[in-house]
Amino acid sequence: MDSTRVTEHPTSFDRPMTGADPTDPRGALMRTPVEPRASGSAGSALPAQGRAGETPPTAATDSPGAYEHAQPGAEQAAEPDTHRPRPAAEGVPVQPGGMPATPAAPPATDRRAAPEPERRTGQPTAPGQPTPMRRDGDRLRFVGAATRRIARGMDLDEIVMGLCRATVPTFADAILVYLREPLPVGDERPTGPLVLRLRRTDRIPAERDTEGGFIPAAQPEPSELEAVGSELCEVRPGSALAEVLRGVRPVFTDTPAARAALPELLGDGGEFAVPDGRRAILAPLRGRRRVIGAALFLRGPERVAFEADDLLVAAQLATHSALGIDKAVLYGREAYIADESQRTMLPENLPRCTGVRLASRYLPAAETARVGGDWYDAIPLPGSRVALVVGDVMGHSMTSAAIMGQLRTTAQTLAGLDLPPQEVLHHLDEQAQRLGTDRMATCLYAVYDPVSHRITVANAGHPPPVLLHLGGHAEVLRVPAGAPIGVGGVDFEAVELDAPAGATLLLYTDGLVESRLRDVWTGIEQLRERLAATAQLTGPDHPPPLEALCDEVLDMLGPGDRDDDIALLAARFDGIAPSDVAYWFLDPEDAAPGRARRLARRALARWGMEDLTDAVELLVSEVVTNAVRYASRPVTLRLLRTDVLRCEVGDDVPQLPRLRQARATDEGGRGLYLVNRLARRWGATRLSTGKVVWFELNRG
Repeated sequence: MDSTRVTEHPTSFDRPMTGADPTDPRGALMRTPVEPRASGSAGSALPAQGRAGETPPTAATDSPGAYEHAQPGAEQAAEPDTHRPRPAAEGVPVQPGGMPATPAAPPATDRRAAPEPERRTGQPTAPGQPTPMRRDGDRLRFVGAATRRIARGMDLDEIVMGLCRATVPTFADAILVYLREPLPVGDERPTGPLVLRLRRTDRIPAERDTEGGFIPAAQPEPSELEAVGSELCEVRPGSALAEVLRGVRPVFTDTPAARAALPELLGDGGEFAVPDGRRAILAPLRGRRRVIGAALFLRGPERVAFEADDLLVAAQLATHSALGIDKAVLYGREAYIADESQRTMLPENLPRCTGVRLASRYLPAAETARVGGDWYDAIPLPGSRVALVVGDVMGHSMTSAAIMGQLRTTAQTLAGLDLPPQEVLHHLDEQAQRLGTDRMATCLYAVYDPVSHRITVANAGHPPPVLLHLGGHAEVLRVPAGAPIGVGGVDFEAVELDAPAGATLLLYTDGLVESRLRDVWTGIEQLRERLAATAQLTGPDHPPPLEALCDEVLDMLGPGDRDDDIALLAARFDGIAPSDVAYWFLDPEDAAPGRARRLARRALARWGMEDLTDAVELLVSEVVTNAVRYASRPVTLRLLRTDVLRCEVGDDVPQLPRLRQARATDEGGRGLYLVNRLARRWGATRLSTGKVVWFELNRG
């Protein structure tokens, strides 16, 4: 049953017809004629309630049209009972002018006849108009439907639109909604003056607006009003508008205070767009702690004016809208914080590494829960290597995202120490245990060396990677599964595999291959087939574009396959050809800098890069001199020719050099200053066996 449908059921105290099932809902409409009984006799009908201070008339002598719940058949001489009209559609109250006039009941001659019903204003209801109970029921149904429509909105625009669509044309012909600029969030104390901005307007089709003296607020669009006067309104302290907003309760605009507030709200001349009399209501929008806006309801002259009870309706609409706006703003702030947290915990841009190209994707589990524990990373390592990491913390909440951020930071720190992959996972396991006993995660850590064309992989309970070869063959790499991070007391194993040039390694989380509709190994097989089919489209000699390959992989997700976050990292192995690498060992002696200069000069001549000879000789001499001064073992010198010229000098001293300004009397300390000025980039990385100092030069 639809909980939003309000159905009016006729009631009767008469017995159902003979043979009718009392449980049949139609039984309330099947009544037997009842002989009129004298007042006070046994079994007489229930007396109707009268006004205070009056003697309630008996139902036996009431006019059949006097009260809504008068009993049919109670008066034989009265007109035949007519069916009550069916309730209007949800949220559409019957307007006073919308019901056809019905013949008035004949005047009762008995002194006990019911008095003519009165409205709350004390005036008698005109013939053919809804009775007070009927009108109150319409208002209640409208308020219920309108508040449900407003409550369905999740963000600010949906709530404001819900207010406009629920109000026009049922309650008003036009509406203008003003909101505070900026809107305060939660318990924040606003700073600066109170400024209202026209957020949205709405109106019914305007064919009749120019007739009868109703001046349109602006040239209408099919469903929206244009701005009236200025869109921004600064509420001055002590002004008429400030007093109306401080009062919180809706008011008719024919009151002196509201009439004085309209020019300030609508701008110069805007008050003339508001109809005279009680055809406009100004309702402040108050959230939990402060006024956050105002709503102006307008009715045209061809429609009945607002009544006193309509102020209660406007108050209900304003209250529900303001509370919804408060919650939407607070929800938006929390969603923004969650998005920012997730974005900062994931790499904003992947690094440009020598010999490998990278692409990545991240998809949250749902739009309403955009944070999770999945992560990926690519970390440059000494020797032109790169560490490829993908992990998945259990759950997809802010807690999972926070744990993910800590594990990712720990992995980056361990990678900077150039530890083997299995050692990195071992330290991550210890870190997860320090965070808590139930902090579980899976992780896959791989190190790619573009010089040797090899990759070393260690796994901690993560789905295995898939390697797509240049010819189109896709294989699932056989790596030890291992135990998840956080179990403790387990050993991790690393395997070394070939990584041929042109191949593509795909690392992913289980959200890509596992769902309610398929198990993880079925998903892995579907992923392998999808990669192979995509590679066939580009031919055996050309690998598929990396970004397009990631999109194709995500396209394999069908309806019902998004149960978890998805992190995807793709690495295209270009490698470095052996002819582009020059490698030497230098003994730590005084002649080492001179020998390094000669070796570098020969390599540059072989590569046709003689224009870089002077700069390379100078920088190599300075770096090698610093290395042999403190080293006790042979120093390594390596030149790599890629899109840039890279020089790496390694020694067994763990202390990293730092750039400093040498004094005029210092004999040394200027080598790194020259490297910093002449090189494109430079850096120093600590290794388990010492350190590596490197610099890069543009190839010209």
